[in-house]
Amino acid sequence: MKKIVLTLTLAGSLLFSACDVLTDLASQVTSVANLTNCKFDLKNVSNVNVAGVNVKSLTQGKLSAADVVKLAAAYQTKQVPLTMDMNINVTNPTTQQAAMTALDWILAVDGTDMANGVSTKSYTIRPSATTTVPLPVSADLGSLFSKQGIDALKNFATSFTNEGTSSKLGLRVRPSLSVGSTQVPFPNYIKIEKATGKS
Repeated sequence: MKKIVLTLTLAGSLLFSACDVLTDLASQVTSVANLTNCKFDLKNVSNVNVAGVNVKSLTQGKLSAADVVKLAAAYQTKQVPLTMDMNINVTNPTTQQAAMTALDWILAVDGTDMANGVSTKSYTIRPSATTTVPLPVSADLGSLFSKQGIDALKNFATSFTNEGTSSKLGLRVRPSLSVGSTQVPFPNYIKIEKATGKS
């Protein structure tokens, strides 16, 4: 009798465990479906540095002699590192939560793809809400400006607005979500643009 009770107890535990797994899996599948309904916009860009020169110095007309030396040295060595945080607003218009566990990105400068990478930080986007996702982006622009010349580098460095955005930059992203042990990516890359009326 004890063996029967024990067997039934184990069977019940396994059944509840299986139900929990199925419920969790269903929730993940729903989050993937909702992710495809989300809207991705560029909120702003922060911490922009070109060859070690803070872009704010350029936009505010505070370019020092040391900054000029840094830009010139970067051009001479054909190594022009660009680092920045592109802050992306993800808006979930549905009545159920969405989620993502990775965000692939491709950065273009003047229409040329210059770098790509992936952020593996997880985010949950609540129903009818917007979550800001900071995306650290970096690239070496040396090969581009070694062809176009020092004036092109100067024009690029001074093309940024006070918000850090530049018409010379382009960003495409592809979010994805883990379902079980499988990474499910968004169907295609999304072009990120500045949302009108948002700062």
